[in-house]
Amino acid sequence: MTIEQNTKIPNKPLSSRAIETMKPGDKIKADTGENAGLRVKCGTKGTKTFFYRYTSPLTGKLVQVKIGNYPVLKLAEARAKLRELKAARKSGRCPATELKAEKRVHQLQILAVPEEFTVTDLVELYLTQRIEDRTVGGKRIAGARKPKGQDEVRRTLYGDVVKVLGEYQAADITRKHVTLMIMAIVERGANVQAGNVLRELSSAYEFALGLEKLSDSFANPAILAKAGLRQAGVKLTSQRGKRYLSDNELAKFLAWLPGSVFTPTQKNILRFTLWTGCRSGEICEAKWSDINLGEGVWHLRATKTEAERYVQLPKQAVNFLHHLKLTTGDYLFPSQKTGKPIQQKSLTEQAWHLRSSGRMLDIAHWTPHDLRRTVRTGLSRLGCPNEVAEAVLGHSRSGIEGTYDLHSYEQECRKWLQVWADFMNELGTKNDQRAI
Repeated sequence: MTIEQNTKIPNKPLSSRAIETMKPGDKIKADTGENAGLRVKCGTKGTKTFFYRYTSPLTGKLVQVKIGNYPVLKLAEARAKLRELKAARKSGRCPATELKAEKRVHQLQILAVPEEFTVTDLVELYLTQRIEDRTVGGKRIAGARKPKGQDEVRRTLYGDVVKVLGEYQAADITRKHVTLMIMAIVERGANVQAGNVLRELSSAYEFALGLEKLSDSFANPAILAKAGLRQAGVKLTSQRGKRYLSDNELAKFLAWLPGSVFTPTQKNILRFTLWTGCRSGEICEAKWSDINLGEGVWHLRATKTEAERYVQLPKQAVNFLHHLKLTTGDYLFPSQKTGKPIQQKSLTEQAWHLRSSGRMLDIAHWTPHDLRRTVRTGLSRLGCPNEVAEAVLGHSRSGIEGTYDLHSYEQECRKWLQVWADFMNELGTKNDQRAI
C-alpha cells in the first residue's frame, strides 16, 4: 500500500482561499482525489510551500519534493506539476532523488573554474552572489549589505578596480598590481576611498577562494598589498580633521568658485554644503520629493546616523532651488550622463585634478568636507549656541543629554542658518568692494 492510499483523505480538496488563510503554526493541508499527495505547509515566516509527498519506488521510503511557493505558483499550476511528478514516479523514477542529483551538478558547475576568469568576473561574482539581493528558486535572499551599501560597493569596485584591472585574469594579479592601483587613489587625495577599494577587493578575492574559483595555493594579492602599505606607513583611513576656512579664505573661495573648473553640479553641491552644513554625500543623494520649497525644509531621510531630520533652508538656498528645479529631474544634483545622483567622490577627485594642474584656489589645502567644518566653526564665531550648531550638523547627542534632551531645535536652526547665509553674503560683498 502506498502512502497515498494509506493517508487519511480530508473531506474536501484544497482551495486558494484555504491556502491564503493559513498562518504559521497551522497544520499541513493536503489535497484529495487525483491530487492526493499534494500538500501545503506554512513556514514560521508565513511562506506557503507546495510539496509532493510519496513513497519512493527506489527505496520504499517516504520522501517529499518541493514544488514551489504560493502565490508565485498558483494552486492550478502546482496540481499540473504534481501530475508530472506522479507520472515520473509511476514509471519507476524518484523525483526527489533526481532533484538532488540536479542540485549537485549545478553546484559543481558553480565551482568549476572557467578558462577565462577575469577581475571583472571576480567582482561580479562577489557583488551578485554575496553583496547584492538575489533570487534563488523563486525565493528572495537578502544581500550582505543594505540597498544603499550595495550600490556603493558596486560603484567602489567598478570605479577603480574594474577600470584599472578589469581585463586582467584574476589569478595573474599580484601585490604590485594592487599596490600601484591603491597608491594612484591615495595620490589623488582619496585615502579613505583607497582603503574602501582595498577592503572590498580583498573580500572579493576571499569570496572567490572560498568557492574554489582560484587555486588553493593562490595568495590574496589585496591582503599582501595591505601588509606592504602598512609597513610603508601609508594611511588608508580618515584622520581627525582640523581644517576650516577662515573668513578671509571663505571670501576668496566664494569669489573663486563661480569661475572655477568644477562642473556646474559640483559647484552647486559645494554652495549647498555651505548653506546647510550637511554632509556632501547626503547632498549628492537629495531628491526633489523630499524638498518643501514653500516651507523651506529638506526632509533628510538617509543620514550617516540613520536618524531622519528636517534641514531648515535659508532664503538664499530656497531661491537657488527655485531656479534649479527648472533644469533637473528627480534629483537635485544628478549626473548629466546617467541622470542619477552624482558620486560624492567626484568632488574629491576634481579637487585633486585642479590641484595637480595648478588651477586650484591659492589657499592652504582643503577638501569638500572642510566646508562642513567651516559652517560649524563660523556658527560658533557668530554666537550660535553649541546645541543648536550641533543640531545644524545633524550630530546625535550622547550620554545623559541625548537621553533627556529630545528637542529638535528646528526653529533655532532656521534662525542661525539664515544668520550664517547672510554673513556669507556680506563676505562676498566686502570682497567685491575690495576688488573695485
